[in-house]
Amino acid sequence: MKKIIFKNFLRETTEFFILSSCAVTIIVWVIQAVNYLEFVTEDGHSFKIYFLYTIYSLPKIFNKLLPFMFFFSIFLTLIKYEEQNQTLIFWTNGINKLTFINVIIGYSFFYLILNFFFSLYIVPMSQDKARSFIRESNIDYLPLLVKPKKFIDTVERLTIYTDKKYQNTLENIIIKDSFTTTKSKIIYAKKGYFSENNDNNFLILSNGKILNINEGKTNSFNFNETQINLSKYTSKTTKTPKIQEVNTKNLYKCFFNNEKKTLIPKNSLKFVCNDSLSLKNKISQELFSRIFKPFYIPLLALIGGLLLIKSKNSQGYSQYKFKIFATAVITISISEISTKFYSANVYESFFIFVMPFLLFYLFYQFFIKKLNLKNI
Repeated sequence: MKKIIFKNFLRETTEFFILSSCAVTIIVWVIQAVNYLEFVTEDGHSFKIYFLYTIYSLPKIFNKLLPFMFFFSIFLTLIKYEEQNQTLIFWTNGINKLTFINVIIGYSFFYLILNFFFSLYIVPMSQDKARSFIRESNIDYLPLLVKPKKFIDTVERLTIYTDKKYQNTLENIIIKDSFTTTKSKIIYAKKGYFSENNDNNFLILSNGKILNINEGKTNSFNFNETQINLSKYTSKTTKTPKIQEVNTKNLYKCFFNNEKKTLIPKNSLKFVCNDSLSLKNKISQELFSRIFKPFYIPLLALIGGLLLIKSKNSQGYSQYKFKIFATAVITISISEISTKFYSANVYESFFIFVMPFLLFYLFYQFFIKKLNLKNI
């Protein structure tokens, strides 16, 4: 009988977690996808790149929501059981409250492992994959971004200005191509138009002048027609790998490597590892977030299980439910904030490291104490 009761409880909690977490993840994803529209409207990437980038952000969103949705699933399932008097049936069938909460804590370890899997492997991999689409993409929508009487500097090193634009034709065009701080090229043309050939975008210019500037020296020449291959330019979107996109193994190597400078290959780019304190602190914070934050999940399971202390007929039950929910929200906030204060110095960060275990011990002792007081 006990096995059936526990099995039904875990099944209903799991079903609620899957449905609610998927629904909330999709809602957050849609909201975030709207913010990512700047990849098209401002950076000139295609809608294909935009769609692929947003799709690969789903694992990160799900992983961020996982602790809260897990707690919320336990919280609502226990409230439903209490409202339907199912918990009363549990106690009359000889189920001990301490045994019940131990089952909930044991159940939480599945989500702990799931959180580990996503944090250590899936999320960094998906984030790096999303960034790779930006690294490998061309500025396909640049022709649409060019507006009359506006300086367009979406493209890295390139600034475009046109006096008039109708359909695909430009008039009175000024282009500045900055190679370095001391070397640049300024192009003026009376007319121009965008053209595509073999998946490459070109800007065809006619009746103009090119001014080359090199360390203060200038030379110029006129032209009847010339073309600029826009596909060789890239947008200003960040392409270098962020720490969140570097896989855990490479971060670990970088953190514990004593060499002054190490280059870790990252697809076509490199993640530069050095022994600077600022980088060490950033890596330690990221590793803490991936490895130690999941340990808050059993604590959240325990906090949700504190609902078992009071029944719906107890005085102040509604306020007690609110306190439990608020405690869980504060705990999740602490887990997020503590990451920012974690540093490479283990001694300075010792309290942050032991916090989830210490809080778990205190809440568990609180639960036992309340049970003993009820039995007196």
